[in-house]
Amino acid sequence: MKIAVLGGTGLIGSQVVKILQAAGHEAVPHSLSTGVDLLTGQGLSEALTGAEVVVNLTNSPTFDDASPAFFQTTMDNLLAAAAGAGVGHAVVLSIVGVDQVPDLAYYRAKALQEDILTAGPVPYSIVRATQFFEFVDAILSWTADDTTVRLPSTPVQPMAATDVAQAVADVSMGKPLRGIRNVAGPDVFTLDELGRITLAARGDQRTVTTDNGAGMFAAAPGDVLIASDDAVIAPTAYREWLDRQA
Repeated sequence: MKIAVLGGTGLIGSQVVKILQAAGHEAVPHSLSTGVDLLTGQGLSEALTGAEVVVNLTNSPTFDDASPAFFQTTMDNLLAAAAGAGVGHAVVLSIVGVDQVPDLAYYRAKALQEDILTAGPVPYSIVRATQFFEFVDAILSWTADDTTVRLPSTPVQPMAATDVAQAVADVSMGKPLRGIRNVAGPDVFTLDELGRITLAARGDQRTVTTDNGAGMFAAAPGDVLIASDDAVIAPTAYREWLDRQA
């Protein structure tokens, strides 16, 4: 198949393209750097010409109250162009628990993206993934100083970006789910525990303090960031991934 991968030069997209190409598909990466702008629609029709599948891995440049407008505009543009080009399958990457954290503007925006997709004219699939291993350092930095990292005890089930890419590619090569596939890492941690494991692996002497009001994920109630029982469990464990980064 010819598969257009929007956001195809990013962390997940570049790996999705490689997986699809290795499987024999004509996977074409598209991004601002290749002249495709989902916000304006520039280059979109050309990118989707002849494509049987479109994978949307683009992301809002901010996580604040501006993010819903980004997803509204980009999804409207994408679905109009996909319908016009006769694309038979649209795939979007989302987040496990995205519809259960209304206090986070970015999660509300991603939930809106899902709603627009499901109500649109193109058969669709949604891949909901848990937090990426690659983002743990950024999460720690939000509430850190020279001696202490403050983190909530929110349960998380993180996964490797390579496993996310494989899950997206697998869905893209199949028939439209007209629904959601949840994917997650093999282990559940509290976020403060994850912080301690990460700092210890890095030889970082800072102390992790449990603070259930600290950082973005403090707004996630209960275990909403943990995947459901029907989720596909990825193979890569966090401690093994950390060892490979050393």
